[in-house]
Amino acid sequence: GALGVSGLSARARLGTPRQLVAPPRRASSSRVDFPRAPAACFRPAHRVSSADARALGQCVRVTPAVSHGTRGACVTPKAAAKTTFDTATPSGYSTQFTKVRLRVFLSILIGYACYYLTRNSLTFTAPAMVATPGLGLDLTSIGVITSIFPLCYGCSKFVSGVVGDVLSPSVMLGGGLIATGLVNILFGASSTLPLFCLLWACNGILQGFGAPSCAKILTSWFAAKERGTYWGMWNIAHNLGGFAAPILAGTAARVLGWSWGLWAPGIIGVVFGTIIVLTLKDSPEAKGFEPVESAEELLAQDAGGASAASQKSESTEVSEPEPKLSLIENLFQNVLSNPFIWGLAFTYFCVYVIRQGITSWSVFYLIKEKGVVDAGAAALRVSGLELGGLLGSLCAGRISDWYIANSLGGAVGKRIQVVMGYLVGVFLSLLCFRAVPPGMPITQSAIVFMIGFFLYGPQMLIGLCGAEIVGRKSVGASEGFLGWIAYLGAANAGVPLSMLVQQHGWGAFFVALLSACVVAFALLAPITGAQSEVQRAAKAAATR
Repeated sequence: GALGVSGLSARARLGTPRQLVAPPRRASSSRVDFPRAPAACFRPAHRVSSADARALGQCVRVTPAVSHGTRGACVTPKAAAKTTFDTATPSGYSTQFTKVRLRVFLSILIGYACYYLTRNSLTFTAPAMVATPGLGLDLTSIGVITSIFPLCYGCSKFVSGVVGDVLSPSVMLGGGLIATGLVNILFGASSTLPLFCLLWACNGILQGFGAPSCAKILTSWFAAKERGTYWGMWNIAHNLGGFAAPILAGTAARVLGWSWGLWAPGIIGVVFGTIIVLTLKDSPEAKGFEPVESAEELLAQDAGGASAASQKSESTEVSEPEPKLSLIENLFQNVLSNPFIWGLAFTYFCVYVIRQGITSWSVFYLIKEKGVVDAGAAALRVSGLELGGLLGSLCAGRISDWYIANSLGGAVGKRIQVVMGYLVGVFLSLLCFRAVPPGMPITQSAIVFMIGFFLYGPQMLIGLCGAEIVGRKSVGASEGFLGWIAYLGAANAGVPLSMLVQQHGWGAFFVALLSACVVAFALLAPITGAQSEVQRAAKAAATR
């Protein structure tokens, strides 16, 4: 006989094998299948709306299906997917999912730190190469080799980000690390300047595979409410790799010969890259888990409680699959056509001008203007820049997550407001660095620490905002484009700033950096209410 929807729900919860028959209630509907056995389902016999199907959520799961020419949703046992969520745990995630996700995070953290090992290996091996008579190299030769890298790296980061949206990020991350490790090994076995230049250009191209891949994996495995914290923790890979490179490459080159300064990081890159390719998964779905967030959850969080639940229950449409875009269509439709991305990109340009300017010229500034005796003493005073950056990144991510969780509005806009606060800190720290007297080394070191703290927070959060504002399918293209613009800014902190100092003095240098802060702040001001792609999609679905 025919039963109403309430009767159908009761029958489903009892797990009855009997087929229930009733006329369809509406054209736009969902298909309900009941399993005879764990491996089989009955043919569709009763059709209910998507809202009614979701009422069965305690015991079944709705998945897209097509039957008899009609698109609908098949209700299948929820046990088909591994459990992602568990309200009994403090984190809200199941123990199994938490362990898997921790391994994923450690993989991308260590993997990207290894990228920095193979990137900085030449910097700390170069003195041993110049001291080797058989190579015939001098400082100018080393400068020629290293000048090729940023040009290749910036372009590669853009291209690999765009291409990475249709490729497996775990394969790109691990495969790129294997390739850059092999390049380091080949470099250590070479002996001529043209070959050195060619191999280091290849290294620059391969280094661009790392960041977009990590960004895409982070966006898939971590929900918006916690993403800032984990993105900040991942960002310390820069500092870990930068810290380990002089110890590993420098020591190996000094003790075992210059070739080992390249071989040691290269071997480590190949080993860890192979582990990543074999073990890392792109997303929770690839491991059999449910996604960490959905449009409905973001809508409920943004709208607040009962009103969101009402909107959710009234929604009766099953989402249609989005059309697949080509690489160029994805780049132009989802990234370059978004004005917020351009605002973030030019802000990134300014941030990298400041970062590279401080990194490249602070030692010279201390020697010329503050009476520091030599480069070693000056380097000691600026050594806190990376440590400050590490803490600044962690705090920026945590603060932005807390801000999003405790206030309504656009998630991306909340993070941008945190960036603006950090930029004010950069501005004030630069003023202090300019004004501090020469005879106060501890104060100078503390100010450099604070510059790093406030500078690395925006560097981390701008990339995260770019990922969230375009969504999971375009994260690679967004990160690649932002990275390309950022390294154009870094390039402008080299020769242009050096010419500015030579012609107008160090006062003009600080005017340029302070102006970059002001421009970055102004660029972000119009987008402080920006919403993430998931929030926009959820609101659009609620209004249909």
